[in-house]
Parts: sequence; C-alpha cells; structure tokens
Amino acid sequence: MADDRPNPDALLASIQRETSRDKRGRLKIFFGMAPGVGKTYAMLKDARQRDTEGIDVVVGYIETHGRSETAALLEGLVIAPRRAVKYRDVAMEEMDLDAIIFLRPKLVLVDELAHTNAPDSRHPKRYQDVLELLALGIDVSTTLNVQHVESRSDMVRQITGASVQETVPDSILELADEIELIDISPERLRERLAEGKVYLGPRAEAASQNFFKEDNLTALREIALRLTAERVDQQLRNIRQGRVIRDVWNSGERLMVAVGPSPLSMQLVRRARRMAYTLNAPWLAVSVDSGERLSPETQRQLDKNLSHARELGAEVIFTRDENIARALMRIAQQNNVSRIIAGKPLGNRLLEWLRGGSLVDQLIRLSGEIDIYVVTAETLSQKRSLQHFRPRAPLREYIHAVISVAGVTVGSLFLVNWIGYWSIALFYLLAVILQGIYLGRGPVLLAATLSALLWDYLFIPPLYTFYIGKLEDGLMFGIFFIVALVTGQLTSRIQTQERDERQREQRAQALYRLTRSIVTAATTDEVLAHAVTQIQEVFGVSTAFLMGGSQFGLSAKAHSASTFHPDEKEIGVATWAYRNRRNAGRFTDTLPSAQAFHIPLTTSERTIGVMAVRPPAEETLTLDQRDLLESFAHQIALVLEKEKLRHDAEAVRMLGKSDQLHRTLLNSISHELRTPLSVIQAATDQLTSENLSPRQKHLSDEINEALDRLKRLVKNLLDSARLESDQFEPKKEWGEVHDLVETAIELANPVLSKDQLQVRVPGKPPLLHADFGLLAQALANLLHNAAIHTSPKTRITLEAEALGEILLIRVADKGPGISPDILPNLFEKFQRASDARPGGTGLGLSIARGFVEAHGGSLEGHNQPEGGAVFIMRLPLEKQPEPAELNT
Repeated sequence: MADDRPNPDALLASIQRETSRDKRGRLKIFFGMAPGVGKTYAMLKDARQRDTEGIDVVVGYIETHGRSETAALLEGLVIAPRRAVKYRDVAMEEMDLDAIIFLRPKLVLVDELAHTNAPDSRHPKRYQDVLELLALGIDVSTTLNVQHVESRSDMVRQITGASVQETVPDSILELADEIELIDISPERLRERLAEGKVYLGPRAEAASQNFFKEDNLTALREIALRLTAERVDQQLRNIRQGRVIRDVWNSGERLMVAVGPSPLSMQLVRRARRMAYTLNAPWLAVSVDSGERLSPETQRQLDKNLSHARELGAEVIFTRDENIARALMRIAQQNNVSRIIAGKPLGNRLLEWLRGGSLVDQLIRLSGEIDIYVVTAETLSQKRSLQHFRPRAPLREYIHAVISVAGVTVGSLFLVNWIGYWSIALFYLLAVILQGIYLGRGPVLLAATLSALLWDYLFIPPLYTFYIGKLEDGLMFGIFFIVALVTGQLTSRIQTQERDERQREQRAQALYRLTRSIVTAATTDEVLAHAVTQIQEVFGVSTAFLMGGSQFGLSAKAHSASTFHPDEKEIGVATWAYRNRRNAGRFTDTLPSAQAFHIPLTTSERTIGVMAVRPPAEETLTLDQRDLLESFAHQIALVLEKEKLRHDAEAVRMLGKSDQLHRTLLNSISHELRTPLSVIQAATDQLTSENLSPRQKHLSDEINEALDRLKRLVKNLLDSARLESDQFEPKKEWGEVHDLVETAIELANPVLSKDQLQVRVPGKPPLLHADFGLLAQALANLLHNAAIHTSPKTRITLEAEALGEILLIRVADKGPGISPDILPNLFEKFQRASDARPGGTGLGLSIARGFVEAHGGSLEGHNQPEGGAVFIMRLPLEKQPEPAELNT
C-alpha cells in the first residue's frame, strides 16, 4: 500500500513558507454546556457555507459519534487523512497535523479541542496542535464544552461530582477571534439523550442518571452563559476604553496568588485566573523558598503548579525568605499589587499559633491597603494530606539530633560529679547551637526539647524524675529551655539566610562568568565552547548547539563545541523550537518524550539557533533552573547577534573601501581617456576635410564610429562617478518639454534610423523645472537602449504628457522585450542581457534612473503584454512661475 503521507522535505519547506506570514490564523470556537448540544453540527454547517463562498476548507478531525445528520454534512468536503497509532496494543486514529500543514487550507475543522493525543505525538494536547496551525496562518474552527475550560473545571467537579481530566487553558478562549455559544434547554438535551443522539445504549442510561441530570445541566448552562457574557463584557469594556487609553490594563487592578508545593495551590491558581479575567487585570504567581528542603515529589508538584500558572497567563516570580508572609508583601509592594489571593488555613491551629499565626493571619496584619482574599480550596484525601504535611526536614537529621544529644548525655554522666549539674546545661546548650548550624529547624527543636528533658530527668535533683524541687533549678530549667530554643532557631535562621545568599550569589556568579567568558571570545566557535563549559559547570548537563541561518533553516549537525550529538528525533524537536521560537522537548508540553530540553536562541528580530540541554535520565531540572537556562540562552543569543553584526559591519566597511577604490579608479581612467580621445577626434576631423579615396573614406567612418562609442563609454563612466559623489546636485532651470525631447533625440540620433522614431507630445505641457542636460541625457539613454535592441525598421514611440502634478514620459518599442534573467536587476550597474550586442557597458539605464531620481522622480521598465519593452519616466511638476520670474 502506498504511503500517502507528505514528504518530510516538502513539509519542512511548506512550513517555512507559511511561517513567513505576519498574520496568524483566526480561531472560532463553537462552545456548549455539554456533549450533544450540536456544536459539531453547527461547525459543519458553518464550514459548508464557507465552502460555497470559495474558501478552501479541510476536515482535520471530526467525530460523528454515529449521528447520521452529522455524517451527511461531511459529504463533499475535503477530509485530511488520519494518523494511525497503536497504544497498549489498541489501534487508534489521531489527527495528522503534518498532513494538514502539507495541504495548507484556508480553514481546517478540528473537533474536540480538549482531546489528549496519543503518546509520542508532537503535542500532548490537541489544542497545542491548533496553536501550531494558527501560527502558520491557517484558520481553525473547533468545538469545546464548558467543563473542559481549565478555570471552570473545579466548579464542574463540585456540581456534577465528575472529575475532568482533559482541560484547555483559558488563554485559548482569549485567543479566539469568535466564540459561538450553542445553547439548548436542559429538557431538550435530555430528550436528545433519550433519542440516542448523544450516547447509545447503557452509556446513555448511565449519563442520564449522573452527568446529564437536569439540575447539573442547568448549572452547566449557567456557567457557559456566564463565561460567554464575561467575554462579551470584556470586549465591550476594551472597545470603550480603547478610544481614550491604548493601555491594555485599564482597571488599575493587579492580582497576586501565593503558590506552594501543595496540590491545593492548583485550585488557587485557577481561582486567581478567573478573578483576573473578570477584572481584566494582570496577575502574578509567587513562589517563596523559605529554606525548607523539598523531596523530589514535592519539588515536581511545585514545578507543576508554577507551570500551570504560567500556562494560564500569570507572571511567575521566585523569591527566597524564611518568612513567607513578609516575602509575599514585599513582592506585592514592589509590583503594585492591589489584591492577594490565599487559601483558607487547613493546618493545625496549635502549630500555627506557635509560629505566630497562619499565613493568612500574617498577611492580614502586614497587608496595609492591599486587599486579602481568602478562598476555600477543595480538601484532599487524608492520605494525600498526610503526605503533604509530613516532617519538613529529612529523617536522617532527626536521627542525627537524637544521637548528638545522647552523646552529650553519656559524656555528662561521667563529668557531673566533678563539674556539677548546672555546668551540664552548658554542654547541652553548645550541642543545640552547633546543630543549628547544620540541621533544620525541626531537628533543632527536637534537640532543645530532649536536652531540657534529659537534663531535668538525669541531673537536676531529685534524679530520675521530672519534678524540680528548688525554685532556682526551675528558673534555670526554664531559662535553659528558652535560650536553647532561641539560639538554636537563630543559628538555623542564619544558616538558611547564608544558604539563600549563597544560592543568589551562585546564580549571579554563573551569569557573570558566562557573560564574561562569551563576551571576551573572539569567534563564534569560542563563544559556544565557553558556553558549553559554563553550562556543564553550573548544571552538570550535556549541551548541544544547532545553528540556523542556512538555506535549509536549522543545521542538522550539532556544532563542534557540543558535548552530545542529537539524533534524528532530537533534531526534529530542535527544528520545531527554532521555527516556533518556543521551548520544546523534555519538561515542556511540546514533544515531552524527547531526551533534551530545547531552548531557541532568540533576539528581538530573529532566531539564531537552538540550545539543547540533556540532563541524566534519572535527574530533572526545576523551574528555577530552567529559567536560569533561558537566561543563559538569552545572553548567548545576544553575544552571537553582536558577533554577526560585527562581521556584517566589517563586510560593509570592506565593501565601502572597495567601492571607493572602484569609483576613484573609474574616475581616473575616464579622465585619462579623454585627452587621447580628443587628439584622435581632431586628427580624424582633419582627415575628413581632405579629399579621400572611397577606401580611405570607409576607414575614416569606422574610426569616427569607434570614437563615438568610446566617447559614450567615457561619458557614461564619468556620469556614473558623478552620481556616486557627494557633491552631485542638479542645476535646475525652467524650460519647455518640447526642448527636452528635441535635445534627447539629437543626442540619440547616431543610432536612430530615419523615420524609426514616432513622437507624441499633445498640446503644450507645463514648464519643467529641471536640469535639462541631465534629463536629456537620461531620455537619450532610453532611446539609445531601444534603438540598439531592435531592428532599424522597428517602430519606437516617445510620448510626453502631464497628468496632474506629474510629467509622464514613455519610451516604448515593439522589439523582443527585456530578457527575464536581467529584469529583476534591470537598473543595476553593468547589467547586460546574455544576448546583447557587443560594445555596450550596461551603465545607460543605471545612469538614467540616477538622473531621474535626482529630480525626485522615478523610472521603471517592464515588458508589454502585446510585445516589446516600455520605460516610464515620472517627473514632478512644480508650481508654474510668473512671466516676470522667467525674464529675470
């Protein structure tokens, strides 16, 4: 069976052509409250209407669900082939993105926007396929249910009890150029369900008793109507405010949400997104590193939460501070935030009281004029909650704290008889302080508590009880416990601050070392070699650079400085990142099965190449590390761009010097030729005045003809040099157009045959203010060009006519026309057709255009449909002078 899939090379060329478009495709979403409302049917009816209007429509993916009326609408439409895939031994069909791109339709129909693609697809989600089609300038019509909108999925789960796994970010709705709500009543939808027009058999019965209950559908309908109304309201507000202020954010509001490693943060992010959309306001997602050590699982959850916030349109900010509330308020004040969204406290009240209150309590105390919004997140299962609130420090630190206290206790048992039990407290205090340097807060708190209890039980009389008989011993015990806690906590805090400062310094140092090493590099190879070394030192990963700029786009071979060489699959991922100017590969939603993380090297104007970073298979890169890598890539791109500009400037300088030398040489040779030519001309004139034999007369005529060609060559060289000099300026005077035409004909007479030229100058054109010598020469060059490229009997037409404020002069012939190989560069210097007669220099048309443009006019030439060539000269006509001005 033949393979109908597009050729990869042809596909790549197609994509490169499409990405040159400045305008993205239009997105239309057919939106509904639930399956079965008629979204696909409405989309197909709209597509058939567009097809009758001559729009190129292709069906990318449509699921009829066995509905005959839907299938009937597909008849006559072009249907793109689907991609056959096998997952877990099950054969499936997916939308073939490459086939659609190869067809390059004006409009493509894509059903079920929230669909999850099969593994190993280019994108995990179908909406990402749609984004790529839009970026290539292809219009897309698609369908979407309200439960699949990311910010509404939690509400749908609370209403229906059904968990929604497939969602699309709200930014897709913002991107849509048109949203058409397909609305029917819940009663009518349940009737359609009963008629088998939504689901069939047992599935329809189960749906009727669960998701499709009337109260559920009513609530979903309200959500869909409300979301559509919010969009219309936002569009109206933008239109009204846009007439006065062009700034996008007119409300003055700015929202911020605190994002932590808890799965509950995902719901807070969605709530913040809904509020930001309603207020038409920008929003921030802030993550605070308080010094707690996160397990790999918790770190992945934090990265997932932040990536989700970024996907929904938030500006993600990282900061470090042991006091989370203080850090959040600092970021809020720096970014002029008006509202902070926080989750309702779910922790132990006693622990929160010991810590100075919950995060919400602390934010309210510090908020000042900033509003604090406390929202309720859906609670997790007990198992997941216990996982989230497990001890923050590693278990080995608690074991280390216990062993250390036990060691001090054993040693003190031998020393207590010589130094007294009060002195033992100092050993315990020293142990707590030392542990504060190396351990976290939890282990230090445990060490302080154990030290106090063991000191009381083993050393304070009466022994082996927790009873304290003397007041001074009780005071000593209390003071010891407080001092141990405070000093331990202060030492731990200093350690945390030191670690934070060290991390900040390491990040700044990494950027500094990278920038210093690549800026001082002399060549591109050195820049990339230094970059690979710095990335290896900072991240411990393998790096490959693939450079662009070739005629095929991205190079298929990694740069020699790379520490790994991407295979064909990785090169395909890099090509996508290069073409779309977006990250791709591992840790992203685009081709996530790749081994490397691909970052395009972009500047404001172009993409230079791609940096591929491959960490070991068992390791991951945090969002903070990926952001730092993007900063590296940006710095590298700027230096590479600077290196290219330096090379371009050097090339321009060398070209300028070469051009200057060329003009100097041209001018010198031209002047040197004029003297011997004048001598030869005088000698031939003397010979012509004498009586010559017929043979001598023939030789004299040939000498005169050759002299005319040489004089014309020298004049053209001198005119060309004049045009390129800085002192060239036309000497304008008022004159008649008839005089200009007659002078030009006289200059071109040596090559024009008798009766070959037909002149049409109707009426009396306005006076022309120009340098008649230059314009006559330009017009003579056009006549000369027409004469030497046609036969002596070919008619040449010269027309001059005033059209408004423009004088139009046309020189047309009925000859063979202009050769296609020189048409694009017709007015460049030294341009001659391959079949041109010998003796010309290719300077005449270049000089003619230069003289015309010096007068603020234009000169163009092209072939006529009926045959022959035509040159059109346009000259501006100035306000006509008074008679008195002409006499002065």
